[in-house]
Amino acid sequence: MADTGVLAWISVIVFTCLTLSRANQYARGWGDDIEWVSLEDGLAKAKAENKPLMLLIHKSWCGACKALKPKFAETKGIISLSKQFIMVNTENEEEPSDKQYSPDGGYIPRILFLDPEGKVRKEFINEAGNDRYKYYYPDTEGIVASMQNVMEAVEDGKFSAGKSKTEL
Repeated sequence: MADTGVLAWISVIVFTCLTLSRANQYARGWGDDIEWVSLEDGLAKAKAENKPLMLLIHKSWCGACKALKPKFAETKGIISLSKQFIMVNTENEEEPSDKQYSPDGGYIPRILFLDPEGKVRKEFINEAGNDRYKYYYPDTEGIVASMQNVMEAVEDGKFSAGKSKTEL
């Protein structure tokens, strides 16, 4: 009888681990408290929910990406604001090839903001950053500021062309 109890506990633990790993399969160390989705799912979800999409493009081997990752994952402002966005984390070969996703170059990491129709909104940049690399964020303060700017534009009805404030 004790063996049955042990097996039941093992089953619960394995199920829980598999569920959690599937739920955060796109986190990759960038924040297990964030609901990450694939780009394909994110574009559909942003449109269906009429929400802005935040796209993180990085590579597993990138030094700047590795430096930003733990700070990003621990920043309470990002975690809190992420609930108002569809969050997409692309790594390595998942990087989208369409030119709209590299508005000023293919450097990494890049963080882009898309409207619910899937259009990159080029005006949302790292305002404290380098003019040559507008979508590069070496610190989380800039990311939080950009997320807040997007949410202000959503609230003002200026984020999605043709959508009024009440529709957003």
